[in-house]
Amino acid sequence: MEKLDDLTAILPDGKCFDFWEKEGAYEQTLYVACDDPKASDDNDGSIGMPFKTLAAAAAKARPGTQVLIRGGIYRECLTPRMGGTDSEHMISYEAYPGERVIIRASEQVSDFSKSFGWKLEPVAEFSSGTRPVDGTAEEHRKIWKHELDPEMFKGYNPFCAVNIIHDRLFIEYDKTDMTTYLNRRGVVYCDGRPLKQVALYYMLGAEEYTYWVEANGQTIHFRLKDDEDPKEHLIEISVREQCVAPREPFLSYIRIKGLICEHAATGGPVPQRGAISAFRGHHWIIEDCEVNYANTVAIDIGNECWHHEYIEGQIIGHSVIRGCTIRNAGVCGIAGLFAEHMLIEDNRIEGTGWQKMELSWEAGAIKLHNSIDGLIRRNVFKDTFRADHLWLDCGNRNTRITCNLFLNGIEQREAIFIECTKDGVNLIDNNIIWNVEGRFDPAKVPQEPGSSGWYKLAETDAVNGYGIYCEGTDRLIIAHNLIGKCRHSGYYAKPVGFRMGGMERGGTSRKARILNNIFYDCGEAAIVFPTEDNEAEGNLYLCMKGGYLRIMYPAPEVCLDLPTWQEFYGFDLSGDSAWFGFAEGEDEGSFRIEERTDEPVNAPGPGEKLELLRDPDAIRQVRTPECVNCDIKGGSRGETSLPGPFASWQ
Repeated sequence: MEKLDDLTAILPDGKCFDFWEKEGAYEQTLYVACDDPKASDDNDGSIGMPFKTLAAAAAKARPGTQVLIRGGIYRECLTPRMGGTDSEHMISYEAYPGERVIIRASEQVSDFSKSFGWKLEPVAEFSSGTRPVDGTAEEHRKIWKHELDPEMFKGYNPFCAVNIIHDRLFIEYDKTDMTTYLNRRGVVYCDGRPLKQVALYYMLGAEEYTYWVEANGQTIHFRLKDDEDPKEHLIEISVREQCVAPREPFLSYIRIKGLICEHAATGGPVPQRGAISAFRGHHWIIEDCEVNYANTVAIDIGNECWHHEYIEGQIIGHSVIRGCTIRNAGVCGIAGLFAEHMLIEDNRIEGTGWQKMELSWEAGAIKLHNSIDGLIRRNVFKDTFRADHLWLDCGNRNTRITCNLFLNGIEQREAIFIECTKDGVNLIDNNIIWNVEGRFDPAKVPQEPGSSGWYKLAETDAVNGYGIYCEGTDRLIIAHNLIGKCRHSGYYAKPVGFRMGGMERGGTSRKARILNNIFYDCGEAAIVFPTEDNEAEGNLYLCMKGGYLRIMYPAPEVCLDLPTWQEFYGFDLSGDSAWFGFAEGEDEGSFRIEERTDEPVNAPGPGEKLELLRDPDAIRQVRTPECVNCDIKGGSRGETSLPGPFASWQ
């Protein structure tokens, strides 16, 4: 189903994204109502005689079935038994219109006692050995204990399992703190919020709102804020791995709509197993859902793991994730391995990455491998911590990333990472990338007193923080974006000569086209090209200082401003440099123009030598590239338009 009038749906090859969804009439409707006194799994599932559990409805659902779920808290995993057959005969699990359906992978507990027999002080070290230091009885009264009921755990006790990934060969142990990898997957929740897990019992005495798990995973100890009594709060513990997941793989043509999924005790990827899981199925639609506090992965829609045996003709992906809100996923918001023809639109993903497992190399608000013919548009990424907002890993082709907001990357190395993509063309256009803090050790930044750094022949790699970062990626188009407040640079690329397998070649990071973007106030540079075999045209360099246009090879690298960039390399002949401010507006994703009273360092007068423009209306129109036919709101661009994502400065 083509939507040729939708300018944001045109992929880099000039064809419209393949919208496969169809409005089909359901052949039967089943109802589930956990809080209805008449509900029973012995009922027929009609609106007057609904099922009690999700499991009963899943057992009866056939292709062409709509399951409507009445409001309430369901403490079970929704486990589809069967998939649909095609886009007109799907199986749909939906929240009843206007009602809140919450699926929790946790159970409420109320049996608490005072914790005793454990030291609340750290072990004191002496040359003759070690001995514990006693805590006071008063301190012991702050800690509570709960002994887990084995009946709550049906084949899976997350308090016995650690977070560490199954395939751990990629972890660089010398570069990361392994504590969070070795934490238990089980979480204690107080009034819906997770307590912080600590590694040793005595740490409970140093910090409120924490919990600790005994070695055998059968008892938890915890401390609440202000040392409150847990009987005055809702205390829940995670007991299930997932909220929505088939038991058998490859079930397809399934819709999940309007469900709120919380407290899934997922483990670190890979395998990629989310709170909502397609479990290797294809043609899923996951829309208008919320996923809150997944321990690691919120949604998975790919092949789960690269260790699975290849199946001839297997379809992977072809799924839709739309209008969902993902909050506080520990490692990854949306994960997809070999997920092709994916439509990910109008989602909000915030607070991803708090598990600090970025060196497992599967961390990101969205992490896809081998994205082919994909469309990622109109999403909001915010407050991602120690992980990328978006990571496309290896072998991506004909994927478009458009009209998204990438906001506030906390201790983030890069906002967008395109890795080892050597064939075809991918497009990043009409996005806003704002505030990438960087993830680096400030102590390793070399100090260069006086003039000692003037004649160095290589720039340090100690500082990062990139808007768009590419490793061994060829032919990438980056057009009409606003990229601002990046700790290092707006665009940074390097070749990866030895990332090879089988008959593959290495990546060169050449033939990139950086067109009509606004680069604003980035710390080190706007563009860092590995070689001059790339293109930059029509960009606006706003409040950039120093040699902000760089080419790294052949050595020594060059660090230029716009006039010399134009003179020596012929880049950005229609580009401009300017000096006025951008600031975030009151509405998310909105910006206002401000006057800057500070002067560029070493610029004579008001910047005549650099030809700095002070008036936004003096910025020249640039030629609109054929591959970008819209602005950030989806409106049509003419033959010429302003640089950046906006239709006008107003």
